[in-house]
Amino acid sequence: MQVNVISLDNQNVGTIELADEVFGAPVRADILHRMVNWQLAKRRSGNHKTKTISEISGTTKKPYGQKGTGRARQGSLRSAQFRGGSTVFGPVVRSHAYDLPKKVRALALKTALSSKAAAGQLVILDAARTDSVKTKALATRLAALGWNSVLVIDGAELDNNFRLAARNIPQVDVLPSVGANVYDILRRQILVLTKDAVQALEARLK
Repeated sequence: MQVNVISLDNQNVGTIELADEVFGAPVRADILHRMVNWQLAKRRSGNHKTKTISEISGTTKKPYGQKGTGRARQGSLRSAQFRGGSTVFGPVVRSHAYDLPKKVRALALKTALSSKAAAGQLVILDAARTDSVKTKALATRLAALGWNSVLVIDGAELDNNFRLAARNIPQVDVLPSVGANVYDILRRQILVLTKDAVQALEARLK
């Protein structure tokens, strides 16, 4: 598929041929759903914790005799039924990550790229570079392009001026090609790829 290449000043500077196997794959919502769930589960901290009976401060003495009181038998005041007692089957510190096959992850990234291309939300940029680190100047140029919610993916390395200028603009994310992922692609309306990013992604996914 052939797509126009534009500059940051919204000037047409040529065309580029996109590989159909990367940018023209069928859009499968089930694969995208699996991938987003995998990413969100992997980044959870998993540091939620409640105390078990062995961790509760308190006496280990039996509250009262087993028999003769007419009350229910009790072995500890640290049990879950008492105020200040333990929690039964509460959360523990653990990892929420699970395995997802590499082929499924690669297919999900192809699907995410293809979904943006199919929706007309894929833009190919000549280069993501600026001479100034001023956020206001870059924000003005992005607003002129109509990019209110955008993910910009560059090549192996980011232009430092562009990265610094963009980092404080709301709903504007900038990533190197190695950091391209399904969740970040889907959470922004417009996906902007530089020519270097297209080359890197096609080499990675072909």
